[in-house]
Amino acid sequence: MFKSSVLPTISKRTLLNTLIATALFSVASMSNAAFFNKNLPADPDAELSVGVNVMAVKSAYDLEDSTEVRVLPGAFYDNNKFYVRGAQAGAYLINDGVNQLSAYAKLAGSEFDPDDANGALQGLDERKSSAEAGLSYQRRTPVGGFRAQIGADVLDRSGGNTARLTYLARITKDKLTVYPSIGFEYYDADYNEYYYGVSEEESAETGVAAYKSNSSLNPYINISANYDFNERWAGFASQSLSYLPTEQYDSPMVDSRTEAATTLGLLYKF
Repeated sequence: MFKSSVLPTISKRTLLNTLIATALFSVASMSNAAFFNKNLPADPDAELSVGVNVMAVKSAYDLEDSTEVRVLPGAFYDNNKFYVRGAQAGAYLINDGVNQLSAYAKLAGSEFDPDDANGALQGLDERKSSAEAGLSYQRRTPVGGFRAQIGADVLDRSGGNTARLTYLARITKDKLTVYPSIGFEYYDADYNEYYYGVSEEESAETGVAAYKSNSSLNPYINISANYDFNERWAGFASQSLSYLPTEQYDSPMVDSRTEAATTLGLLYKF
């Protein structure tokens, strides 16, 4: 009910897949160019860390209790060929120590359970989280890393596309490593329509005002930290904050300008 027709959705997905395929072909053609050095060999000593995370998520939706606590497994691994970072996994197409281009997959999207909503919002349809796949390029510089990503909803929950531009830094002191980052996330109209739009049918059934959303650009900030207790055990913490622009905040489903997530975890290193 969130798509005006099947044809526009197919066309957008075909266009995105064509752009990704073109980017891969272009990168493959440039892989021997002076801009890229020889890829790093696989690291046989790459360390695998697994553990459990406790995450408190403050939703922007108008819910009876806007904060949900989740317990999730976590894993970190990077051998210069493949990587796992929490809920994201990927394979490097280029990794020369300075330039990193990878194909990735990750959990993505919001969750809206009408049973937890306030008032007439309880009559709306459920919105489910999804899985995203796409391309990520990062360049390391003396002042930090710059990462650009483009992804698509591969489970077709929203049928939407996303993009991100991020600056990342790394600060290390003794056993503590801190990773601050700041950037922007782009969500297209299909994504926002699924997670924040209210259809005419829903409006007629519930009395909630109909709402049609457009694409948006969301600023966000994140700071993560890792502390090594010893050779085997490490603690992990993260705090993220995202600002909702007008395209999302004006939705009758929303009652906050911000979304936040606080994570505490314990990792065991093999």
